[in-house]
This record gives sequence, C-alpha cells and structure tokens, in this order.
Amino acid sequence: MRLFLFVCSLFVSLTIIFQYRYKIINAFLAVGILRKIMVAITMNMPYIRERILPSILGRSV
Repeated sequence: MRLFLFVCSLFVSLTIIFQYRYKIINAFLAVGILRKIMVAITMNMPYIRERILPSILGRSV
C-alpha cells in the first residue's frame, strides 16, 4: 500500500511540475545568483558553446 501511495504521489508531483515547468524555470531564473550559476553551467557545455551560441550572436561556425 505504501508503494502504491508513493508511486501515485510521484506521478502527481511530476505531472504538476511538467504542467508548470516554464513558470518554475522563470521563477528560478528570476533570482540573480541562480541565473549566473545556470549561465556558467551552460557555457561549460561544448555543444551549446560551439553550436548554439554562434547562431544566437549571428556569427558563422
């Protein structure tokens, strides 16, 4: 019975997080220090730095 309740609770939680994911991300990124940490983490990912960033800045690869 506990396992069933745990699985149901997990499913409901994940559903709510999925529905409000953009609001959660916006609230998270509204905090300055968290935004800086997130930018630092994404800039350390080679794919983003090499592929996506040049297209955003208008430079050729």
